[in-house]
Parts: sequence; C-alpha cells; structure tokens
Amino acid sequence: MMFGIGMGVHMLPRGVRGMAMLALNNIRDNPGSKRVSKRVGRGVGSGKGKTCGRGHKGQKSRAGNHGLKGKGFEGGQTPIHKRVPKWGFSNAKFKIEFNSVNLSRIHQWIIAGRIDASKPITMKELFDSNLSGKIKHGVKLLGVGAEKFDIPITIEVSRASKSAIEAVEKAGGTIVCSYYNRVGLRALLRPDKFDPERMPLRARPKPKKMRFYNDNELRGYLSPEMQLKLKDEPWFKF
Repeated sequence: MMFGIGMGVHMLPRGVRGMAMLALNNIRDNPGSKRVSKRVGRGVGSGKGKTCGRGHKGQKSRAGNHGLKGKGFEGGQTPIHKRVPKWGFSNAKFKIEFNSVNLSRIHQWIIAGRIDASKPITMKELFDSNLSGKIKHGVKLLGVGAEKFDIPITIEVSRASKSAIEAVEKAGGTIVCSYYNRVGLRALLRPDKFDPERMPLRARPKPKKMRFYNDNELRGYLSPEMQLKLKDEPWFKF
C-alpha cells in the first residue's frame, strides 16, 4: 500500500497512526550528536569568565600553544634528540643532477632559429638560448624525439643516452661528452665573470668518473678515438 503526504490520519493503518511521518520539517540529528560549545569570557556567573577556565599564569594559560610544544618537547630543557650526537654518513649532499635536454627540444629550437646548427653546440649555447635554464652540474642529452631528428649537429654535453648518441650520429652529427667541474662550468657559461688573462684551467675528471669519459661507446672526450677526432677542431679544448 502506498502512503501519500496528503493522506489524512484516519486513512492510515492502526499501527502507523501513532508514529511520526518522515518529512522535511522533522529531519534532525540524533540527540547528543551535536554538542553546543561553551562560551567563555562572559562573566563570572557563567563559570567560565575572567580566566576562561585556564587558571592563573603559566605556560598553559598563554595563547597559541596551550602547553603543547609537539613531539620531543621536554619542558624547556635540551631534548634527547639534540643531546645525543649525530652519527652515520650519507652521500645525499654529494648527489649530482644533470639538466635533461631532449632531442625533440633541440630540433624545435633549431627550426625556430634560436640555435645555429651549422656551429658547434655547447652547453653555453643551450644556456644562452634558454633551452636548459640554470645549469648547476651539467647537461644530459636524452633520446626523446630521436625518430624525427634528422639535422646533423656537433654537440658537447656532460652525458648522453645511447638512443641520443645513435640518433645524432645517424643524422650525420657528432656528440661529445665532456667533464666540467663547478668552476670550469661557470667559466664556460659566464666567461664575462672571469679575467680573460686568468681563465681557470680545465680540470680532469675524478678517478671514479674517469672510467666514463675514457669510454668511446659513451663518447667520452678522453677516449683515444675521440681525441683523434677532435684534435683539429678549434672549438674544442682538452
């Protein structure tokens, strides 16, 4: 049987007549589900006036922290995590991150005329054309867009992926992976910051990195094959 809102009480079954019908005017929360907050500072007669239930003075009566200083707080004395000396070692602060540059981006810059493909492209050209942005440790060339890259270029970067090396050489170009320390990289990117007569000498790679730059498969600039190839190039300096 269907019961409509407009039905009279005499039309309802006997067991339903004493029950309240569900309507918009009687929908409310369960009793006790919402508690009215106590208003403080409304006179001594309320029981929460003057000091508002916090008592007189002390850390817990102050505004802001309510006496809760977070984990490890020991009441003002030097906490245990500051009393015990630190130990261990992490290589995180020595981490080197290269700026990533894709071949598709270089292709786009060359077509737009922002990079001259007829001249050697070093990290200074990538920096000046705002292709790589701020360079802290070097640039790594990635092979994204390698299938469409068909411009022969000569480019010098810090590292390069195998797909990027294959794409550049397939297009008839040359790629060189060179090492620059922080001072050498700054002298390359911003030569105006140095005295032309006292430019810093190029540093050799550290022993751990020497293996990479001696490998011709990775196009390291210290490999015998690469040195023979670049010895007559005026733009490259060992």
